[in-house]
Formats: sequence, C-alpha cells, structure tokens
Amino acid sequence: MSQPPLNALRAFEAVARTGSFRAAAESLFVTQSAISHQIKHLEDWLGLPLFDRGGRAPRLLPRGMALARDLTTAFDGIDAACRRARPASHEGAVVVAAIPSVAVCWLIPRLPRFRALHPDIQLRVIYAHHGHEIDVATTDVAFTFADTPPTGEGILAQPFLSGRSVPVGSPALVGTGPVALSSEWLLKVGLLHDTDQSGWKTWLARAGAVVPDRLPGAIFEDFNLLRAAALAGQGVALCSLAMIGPDLAEGRLVQLSDVSVLEEFDYYLIQSGPTPRDPGRRKARQAFLSWVKAEQTG
Repeated sequence: MSQPPLNALRAFEAVARTGSFRAAAESLFVTQSAISHQIKHLEDWLGLPLFDRGGRAPRLLPRGMALARDLTTAFDGIDAACRRARPASHEGAVVVAAIPSVAVCWLIPRLPRFRALHPDIQLRVIYAHHGHEIDVATTDVAFTFADTPPTGEGILAQPFLSGRSVPVGSPALVGTGPVALSSEWLLKVGLLHDTDQSGWKTWLARAGAVVPDRLPGAIFEDFNLLRAAALAGQGVALCSLAMIGPDLAEGRLVQLSDVSVLEEFDYYLIQSGPTPRDPGRRKARQAFLSWVKAEQTG
C-alpha cells in the first residue's frame, strides 16, 4: 500500500477541527476547492467515505470522527517535536511569513528600503505555504489572502491591500489601445485562470458578456505562475491591482477594463504569536510593522 497522503490528512483534520470546508480553507490559507480536492483524494485512498453528504452540509461519519481525533493528536505531537528540534540560529530574527504573491510582487522588491532604514534588524522571510497553517509560535508577521479576516488563537489580522482584480494582458498580445472586451475576443486571445474558472465566469457576467458553458485556457494554482503567463503573452488574466501596480506603471501589462472581481477578498497583515519577551526583538518587530504600514500608505 502507498504511503498515506499527508496533505490530504492535514486538510481533513482542519475540516474536522473547524467544522466546515470554508473555515478549513481559511485556516490553511488555501482555496475551498483545494480542500475539497484533498478530501476526495483521501477518501479515494482509504476506499471509504468520511462524510455524510446527504444534508445541506457534509457531516462526519463515525469513522471520520475517529480518524480526526487520532490525527489531531498526531499533528499536535509532530508540531511539538519539530519545535523542540528546530535550531535556535534564527531566534533573534523577525520571522515574516508571506504567501508567494505578496512575497514576490510586494515585499521583496521593497526590502532594500527596509534594510536602508534598519540595517541592524535581521529578517527571516519564509513562504506561508499552501496547505500549511502558520506557526504562530514562531512567526512574528504574516501576509495572507482571504474573503474574511483570518481568526484564531494568537493572531491579530487587519486588511492590508485590496484583492480587487481586473483583466490584464501583455501589450504584445493585446496592444496598447482601447479594446472592446467581448466573449469572442477574449476566447480568441486566450484566457488564463487562477485556481478555477469561476473568476472569469463572474467577470463575464458582470461585464454583460456572454458566459460560455465551458471556458478554455490554462489553470494556475499560484498567482505568480498566472502573472508570469500573462507577462509572457500567453493570454488575458484577472490579476490583483495591488500586486501588479509596477507592471502596469512600467507597461509590462495593460489593464483592459475597470470591471472587476474579488472585491470581497483582501490581503491581510497578521501579527502572530506572543509578544517577544526580549525587548530588542520586540522593538524590531514593531519597526517592521511600522515600515509595512508606511509602505502601504506611501
């Protein structure tokens, strides 16, 4: 028998612990469709259902409840063991966890300005990986993306940037002048999808365009992959204005419409973990948070 699918087990444990697929997705900083896919994968691997799907919401079956209890205990033990085994070489650093889009498009390009202001503060920048909870015990600051403020013990979340997304394309593909965005034109130049096709279906409906039953085009599970495909002229994508501002300003991408989607989503800035006891690290974390807020409004 193959090894148990660990990502699927983590997703299942989160659903059982939070009580819903949506809450599990928010706690793991992934999409709800990714959670559903992992649960299906686990049920296929086990060869039996874990949920009763006969009602309005999935309900854990007895065998699912038993598995969830064992997994919670196991994951708690693994987390504790990893914390004990982790070397102490980064204890003095401010640990910043960022989802890939924020890390690549917003944070890293600005870090030279932070280092110029605070050359003595050491940062440790890590990804907030899809499918993994943020370790609030060892992370000082995190950047995430969600339709509601992330909640949980030990975190304080506040809106950071808007998730509002609009159609964009490479000037080599779409030109630089006004374009009449019909369904026919979009399908001709090609669509690029983020996670699934729902974004473009929503946009077409809001724009008053025909919504085909099936939308062709590649699907990307990561915003950076989607952006790279748009920059390469492979199609038109729905991208967050907050993430592609420099691309638009420097002419690498062209905004094709003011009609937008994902206004209900935001990027969130999270302060996590206990306040550091060490006054130096506490001051360093506050300096980083103050700098982020200045960059946000500057």
